[in-house]
Amino acid sequence: MKRTVRIILVDDFKPWRRFVAALLHENPNWEIVCEASDGLEAVQKAEEFQPDLILLDISLPKLNGIEAAESIRKIAQGTKILFVSENRDSDIATAALSAGGQGYLVKSDGATELLVAVETVLDGKRFISNTFTGFELGTLERQSSGEFR
Repeated sequence: MKRTVRIILVDDFKPWRRFVAALLHENPNWEIVCEASDGLEAVQKAEEFQPDLILLDISLPKLNGIEAAESIRKIAQGTKILFVSENRDSDIATAALSAGGQGYLVKSDGATELLVAVETVLDGKRFISNTFTGFELGTLERQSSGEFR
């Protein structure tokens, strides 16, 4: 029997969190342990729950996702971070991954790529949304220690 993967969802838009939760519930080994609606709360919940994975938006109140990821890296070192954002700027994606993210999923690709993104990141590999196919992600390729999908 596989162990349960503990997940935190962080997004300030509740309907998006509901959509993601519905998709994640398809895998009985994935448990959403809590949700957060701002970056500061994300850091607090990461410290409290020490999850296996955090799905983290970038545009968040109180503390943006990149700043939150930097803090999470220090207090929940075993936690993997999958950024989930509608931002398609390659510089932002590079900054997010440099801040400790193992993956970057564009929200509009979520219906088709979310489950694959989660599995890829949980397997210890780097995930980049198909939206970025053909984009130059600058220093990201040099900094990445994981594999690209």
